[in-house]
Amino acid sequence: MIYQHTCIYTYTFLMLARTSICGILTKPTTYTNTLRIIQSYSAVMSKFELPSRFKGNDKSVWVEYIQLALKYKPLNLGQGFPDFHAPESITKALASTANSQNPLLQQYTRGFGHPRLINAIAKLYSKLLKRTLDPNNEVLVTVGAYEALYTALQGHTNPGDEWIIIEPFYDCYVPMVRIVGGIPRFIPLKPKNTNGPLSSADWTFDKKELEKLFNEKTKGIVINTPNNPIGKVYTLDELQFIADLAKKWNTLVVSDEVYEWIVYGSSQHVRIASLPGMYERTITIGSAGKSFSVTGWKIGWAYGPANLMHNLQIVHQNVVYTCSTPIQEAVALGFEEEMERFDQPSCYFFSLPKELLPKRDYMAKFLSDVGMLPTVPEGGYFMIADWTALEKKAKLEEETDDNKDYRFTKWMTKNVGLQGIPVSAFYSSEHKHLAENFVRYCFIKKDENLENAAKILMEWKSKS
Repeated sequence: MIYQHTCIYTYTFLMLARTSICGILTKPTTYTNTLRIIQSYSAVMSKFELPSRFKGNDKSVWVEYIQLALKYKPLNLGQGFPDFHAPESITKALASTANSQNPLLQQYTRGFGHPRLINAIAKLYSKLLKRTLDPNNEVLVTVGAYEALYTALQGHTNPGDEWIIIEPFYDCYVPMVRIVGGIPRFIPLKPKNTNGPLSSADWTFDKKELEKLFNEKTKGIVINTPNNPIGKVYTLDELQFIADLAKKWNTLVVSDEVYEWIVYGSSQHVRIASLPGMYERTITIGSAGKSFSVTGWKIGWAYGPANLMHNLQIVHQNVVYTCSTPIQEAVALGFEEEMERFDQPSCYFFSLPKELLPKRDYMAKFLSDVGMLPTVPEGGYFMIADWTALEKKAKLEEETDDNKDYRFTKWMTKNVGLQGIPVSAFYSSEHKHLAENFVRYCFIKKDENLENAAKILMEWKSKS
């Protein structure tokens, strides 16, 4: 937008200067005609400016940091995707679907979800929630969890509705609320202590502070468990407290549970929809990309009571309408196979966290070894770390961003060759200062790349 206006103003200046300097050679009408052309051009361009509802939501940390990665080619531990192969069973399922004798598997499917997939999703979550889900009315398949969140927040927000968002949050929550006229209200998780090794369990919300945010205007609360970027797995006590407030104030809960299977040790993922009286007011979000390590497939889902899901269906049918048929078929096949071995160690939902656990522990060790203070996650595949002990080694003054963690991560990308994500990107503007000392790294990577990351940091630290 700034660039566009700059071009207009530069063009205006040059044209006026030309007519003024050459005035003795130019007819009087030329100056007037030039002004008319410029005014007309400016009016046309302003007509096509970004609509006001999107203004202020045009920046994306992912767009910015992907461009940095393409330009400087660092070891990228910023983006959250595996750099190793997905399970063979799921990729074979897609290959067999692409080569199927059934020609309809390459054509449009049911708009609200491919029949085989919605039946598989309903069967799985009926088992987990101990209630029978109607696949046709209580499940919606979307273009990734991103669209599931979009349909939920767009479909249940009127102008002036308030949504409570717990920080840190995935950065799309806020623009999705704001572009439809909703008002986000924020409450941060804060560590109970800042000395010694930290666990994501140490990060908690203030119950009294949360209670004060609920009021008659509250439409709902968005929770993310396991949390990105901290890795916090909400306890039953915490979820019950949120549930009691939601019932007291008659609000919705949008529960982003895309990392539901990636939980470590004794931590347990509790689905808030399973708590008494909560299914009726909860929309739960899931992801094939996270469940099967195929983030590029962009298949997600939402499930909940039919009356709430109706709103999501209306948004979906007027924005996307339907998702990829062969990929939905392959995900359905993947679910069917995992449900057959659900109680066995070979089930991918349970073998993946066991595979990631040593990667998590290795990252925590090498970050500690270089002087950072990591928060060891209970779930997910991200780790945040306080980097301030290394601040004097980074020339932050070479970067111009307002927030210190942006300056640190950009300087590291350009000069050290390791990319992380600034954690303040997951906070509201009023609370960004709480996260400026942290960087987020992803550990769902090949062992050799994690080893390279450790080597890069140790060599950097050892330099005088």
